[in-house]
Amino acid sequence: MYEIVVAGGWLMIPILLCSVVAIAIVFERSWTLSASRIAPQNLLSYVWETYRAKKLTVDRIIELRNDSPLGEIFAAGLANLKHGRAVMKDAMEEAGNKVTHDLERFLSVLGTIATVSPLLGLLGTVLGMIEVFSEIMISGTGNAGVLAGGISKALITTAAGLSVAIPAMVFHRHFERKIDGIVVEMEQQATRLVDAIFSDKSLQTDSTPDGAKPE
Repeated sequence: MYEIVVAGGWLMIPILLCSVVAIAIVFERSWTLSASRIAPQNLLSYVWETYRAKKLTVDRIIELRNDSPLGEIFAAGLANLKHGRAVMKDAMEEAGNKVTHDLERFLSVLGTIATVSPLLGLLGTVLGMIEVFSEIMISGTGNAGVLAGGISKALITTAAGLSVAIPAMVFHRHFERKIDGIVVEMEQQATRLVDAIFSDKSLQTDSTPDGAKPE
């Protein structure tokens, strides 16, 4: 492996760095984008039961905000509950945009790696072929072994760049689809919470937490 890296020349260094960064992002996003961490299964029912029991205090809203990304969306809406349905939905939508932005963290870097890596490999191949043809001009084509070896070395960077780019692109698309699904699920749960609260007029009085402020 070391010999292959050396044979590929100095452009193997940025390609290897791209691979290290891509692997780190894949592991980090795989851990972060766990559905159970982002949108806990029973969180909506817990919030609804707490609201119905009139136990929705400011401390509970703060605890909810720190619990999970979905909890952050719920907390933003509940803090603006007394201002009406429209304001509550706007607050949850704003919090949802922030959460979505956080979920997409590092994906642009992963996409850039998927795009740049094969270009770096191609550049290495072009530079290697330039060296091969320069050698041909000087020494001629009498030694076919040397010529074949030079071309083989020139193609190493292309193979390395593609080896980094293909998995990076696959994981980039995978994470994008996963985030889309999670965002849709959070939007549905947020809508259910708003509909449930404002469909039960008897609970809207005296259920707004004291001290809750709009966000």
